[in-house]
Amino acid sequence: MSNNIKDEVMSLIKKLPDDTTLEEIMYHLYVRQQIMEGLQDIEQGKVYSLKEIKDMSKQWILNLQKE
Repeated sequence: MSNNIKDEVMSLIKKLPDDTTLEEIMYHLYVRQQIMEGLQDIEQGKVYSLKEIKDMSKQWILNLQKE
């Protein structure tokens, strides 16, 4: 979100239909927040390569099979 979070939130809410519920508004805000955090992670290099993900997945599967 930009420096003025309140303006960003107001803009998002204004784009939603008039019959939007409070829960739907909260969901949209949550999704927006998660996207922004993900973009910040990418900018900071907090990412995994496809090979790293495949290796982690294999390890998780092996650990599950041991249980």
